[in-house]
Amino acid sequence: MSTDTSTTPASAPTRFVNSSFWVALAATAAACLLLLGMAVMRPGPVPPQRLGALPDFTFTRQDGQPFGRAQLLGRPFVANFIFTRCPTICPVFTQKMARLQKLTEGENLALVSFSVDPKYDTPERLTEYAARYHADPARWSFLTGDYTRLQETVVGGFKIAMGRNGEDENDIPSIFHGSHFVLVDGSGEIRGYYNSEDDDAVERLRQDAGWLLGSGG
Repeated sequence: MSTDTSTTPASAPTRFVNSSFWVALAATAAACLLLLGMAVMRPGPVPPQRLGALPDFTFTRQDGQPFGRAQLLGRPFVANFIFTRCPTICPVFTQKMARLQKLTEGENLALVSFSVDPKYDTPERLTEYAARYHADPARWSFLTGDYTRLQETVVGGFKIAMGRNGEDENDIPSIFHGSHFVLVDGSGEIRGYYNSEDDDAVERLRQDAGWLLGSGG
């Protein structure tokens, strides 16, 4: 009686391994093509919209020098609106500007704080205030000047609220102003408003400023 001693040919496992290898390779290639397609289709950063050009302005910087739109041309900047004896929103508003200064260290982004209480906020007081927040004078300017001209620039140019509820200049609670950052490009055109009380909005400001810097201002 004969015994069936046939076995699977030695070449069969090799064919099985080769088949599995090519299936895996094809699946990997398909996944790579899918990821590449998604990357190509993903939209890039959206440029911040254009919201109108600022009028010309010149005020007095914390170092006593004239400073305005002419000195800022060619360089994007972020503006905010504060006064040094403000006990409420301004300290937080200025701290957030200081954080923006740190996050954009080494970049060609200027920071400009306009005083809405210019008669009290002399260059000397602005210098003390700037030092309190470790402001880099090469990047961060604090401006004061004639009240009427400042109001025309802030309200008429930046479209930000500024004023007093009453005539007494020592009535601090009567002073009011907007709490939005304003992003301006190197040509002097407004590119965005960002609520300083909204952390997501402040992050969008950083991203939009980065877009301007990356596109040449």
